[in-house]
This record gives sequence, C-alpha cells and structure tokens, in this order.
Amino acid sequence: QVQLVESGGGLVQPGGSLRLSCTASGTRIVIYTMGWYRQAPGKQRELVAEVTSGRTNYPDSVKGRFTISRDNAKNTVYLQMNSLKPEDTAVYYCNVAGGRIPWPWGQGTQVTVSS
Repeated sequence: QVQLVESGGGLVQPGGSLRLSCTASGTRIVIYTMGWYRQAPGKQRELVAEVTSGRTNYPDSVKGRFTISRDNAKNTVYLQMNSLKPEDTAVYYCNVAGGRIPWPWGQGTQVTVSS
C-alpha cells in the first residue's frame, strides 16, 4: 500500500518562505504526475501544484510564488513556497495527480502564515 509522508510545514510571517517535502513508499512515483494539495478550514481540498516528467502547472492563486519539483531517485516531491500570504494557511498534502484516483492521504503538514 502506498504511504505518503509530508513534512516541512510551520509558522511563518507573511512574505516568508517554506519548503515542503513528501516522500512516498510502496510505489515508485517516477511514472506518475504528482501534485501538492491544500485544505483550509471549512474549504475543499484544492490542487496547488502538479508536476509531470517535464512540465509543471499551478493555479493563478500561487503561480509565480510556488515551485514544485521532484527527485525520483529519492521518491520525493517538494514544494518551495515563497512570498507566503495569510490565505496560504492550510494543511498541505501530496498525492498522485493528473486525473488519477488519489492514494491514501497522508497526515499532511500544517502551514500557518501569520504575523
């Protein structure tokens, strides 16, 4: 069974940066489009970044501020988040993307942007 473990979240001031990591076990991510998702209190989970072998995609809300990358050898996906805003506060998860049925969700990592 696939297991996903996210880390790297924390409390940061507006304008700050964080780098999230997600390591998968039970599968090799190299063949999959992978994504980072977030869920804020009272809101639906949303996709904020996805990466295939050679392309990335972002919604307008994070474009230019977030960068997704992957290290297939380490079976790990990263999310570099810069210029963070209070509205980026959420629990962040990684999972398969590209229209595939999600694997079991990990515990996520909390990102709080506040002064």
